[in-house]
Amino acid sequence: MDNLCHTLVGAALGEAGLKRRTRLGSATLMIASNLPDLDVLVFATGTPAVAFRRGWTHGVLAQALLPIALAVVMAIVAATRSRSEDATPVRLGWLLLFSYVGVLLHVAMDFLNNYGVRLLMPFQPRWFYGDTLFVIDPWLWLMLGAGIWLARRQGVPRPARAAVVASALYIILMFMSARAARTIVTEAWTAANGSAPQALMVGPMPVTPLRREVIVDAGDRYATGTFTWFPTEVRFDGDAIVKDETDPRVAAARQAPDIRAFLTWSRFPFWTFAPADGGTRVSVGDMRFRGMLGGRVGRFGASTTVTTKGN
Repeated sequence: MDNLCHTLVGAALGEAGLKRRTRLGSATLMIASNLPDLDVLVFATGTPAVAFRRGWTHGVLAQALLPIALAVVMAIVAATRSRSEDATPVRLGWLLLFSYVGVLLHVAMDFLNNYGVRLLMPFQPRWFYGDTLFVIDPWLWLMLGAGIWLARRQGVPRPARAAVVASALYIILMFMSARAARTIVTEAWTAANGSAPQALMVGPMPVTPLRREVIVDAGDRYATGTFTWFPTEVRFDGDAIVKDETDPRVAAARQAPDIRAFLTWSRFPFWTFAPADGGTRVSVGDMRFRGMLGGRVGRFGASTTVTTKGN
């Protein structure tokens, strides 16, 4: 999820009453809810971002160690602040618990996206996808934001508690919807084509919880479409996207560092070719973010030039 959503989760839990358990309780919840995104620092380096994001700082080792580090830091900060600023005592146990709650909720909510998260890093680089919520969900913003605002305005935790419960129910319903939609799409594809998809995504779309994006791996191509609940319907687009992964230029392109890095993240890679000085510009994108490329290669694509023999 986006960092605004993560911050709102931490703030809502604090306003729901947890901030009263220890000094800096609310701050700890909000920081912990964003802490795994320390990996954004990769953007300041030459490392391809998609090869590092949602890996080391989101995996089981980070889930175990980051909360301990944060709790210690917050306890030190609390000890250096004047007691008159906040009469609530510092309770290391609560700071540690809040740190674990924030970090684990962050990873769990990132899992719910179609971007994916590598839950087992650094021991295993496998990606896990929840395909439940779009990475930016304004409905969660509204529910959590309203609960926080009302709780602070009224000086009582009840609105924040209601917002947390409503958000949890919304996520559960979206998860169940995603699983049911995947079953329906699989059955529709199998009935129309005589075999099950090699891989499948029935993923969330912005703003519209009752409509989902469909990507089917059909071997040498991808089929796309949409799923809707009202009416309950699966529509496959007429045009397929050819992978082009067997083209000999792709084998050469795979040796480029940026391409290798991109492929560690890509879920539905496809290849395109364009003339370039001395050879061919080979680009790889991912079907999940095909619409974001806009004809250009950026965060959701990579390119290299393959030299034509004889040049």
